[in-house]
Amino acid sequence: MSRLDARSIVFLCVANSARSQIAEGFARELLGDDVKVQSAGSSPTQVNPLAIEVMKEVGIGLEQHKSTSIDSIDFEGVDLVITLCADEVCPVLPAGVERMHWPVQDPVSSDGGVSREEQVKRFRSARENIRARLEVLAALRDMPDGPEAQEFHVSIRVPSLSEAARFYGWLLNVPPKEWTHRYVTFVSEPLRTNFVILVDDGKPLHQDTLYHLGIDVGSREAVMATHHQALAAGWHIEKPARTTWRGTPLHELWLKDPGGNLIEVYARLTEAELADMPADREPWLLVPLV
Repeated sequence: MSRLDARSIVFLCVANSARSQIAEGFARELLGDDVKVQSAGSSPTQVNPLAIEVMKEVGIGLEQHKSTSIDSIDFEGVDLVITLCADEVCPVLPAGVERMHWPVQDPVSSDGGVSREEQVKRFRSARENIRARLEVLAALRDMPDGPEAQEFHVSIRVPSLSEAARFYGWLLNVPPKEWTHRYVTFVSEPLRTNFVILVDDGKPLHQDTLYHLGIDVGSREAVMATHHQALAAGWHIEKPARTTWRGTPLHELWLKDPGGNLIEVYARLTEAELADMPADREPWLLVPLV
């Protein structure tokens, strides 16, 4: 079982009073009843009132939680342990236990001069740190099947094409494959990367510019399959799978990620496919519109 799909998770810190309790509270809400969630500490004390207070602000109650010793956890049935210690010594785990480490600064202050306002601020910061990490974990669970990328394409804008060409030629340790007055293309076979630097000319960014991310999936059939996979997964399809002939002939599919970034899924045409190029060079739709 992948640790991302763990069905039994334990959060550990030292006192089991704040960070691991906050993590347990969020995990129960985000992961649902099909995941067993526990927390414990190597030197348990009691649930910190400020942890209860800041979690109540986001609608999660820790009032019934108790600090628990790591000795009470049966790790035999645990799929994943997440440790949250930062500067402290984390609890020692049994051999073979799958572990992730999320270092979060302890919000509890031993300095009596720290104001209550500052303490609450630290607890809120820890809360949001832990919540963001758990939201990513929850989003990665039960991942639907995706494409098998053969090459990664990335483009960035740069203020000076010549200076950037020299820098990235050094960084990637390859000379450019080609260049024009507007862009320079590098192809790194070891990194399986097609990297383009594009002069920052102030023109708008959209799917018809070089400024985007992309993956090569190898064939027309793989582009079509990715279209159906994206549709089933609920991703935004900006332009359906099609064969384009103008510029570089490609089988391509344009997606938009949740942040609005455009992603091109593409495959280069074979010699036989290139021979079918129509006289008008209008795109061929590869999937029926729905």
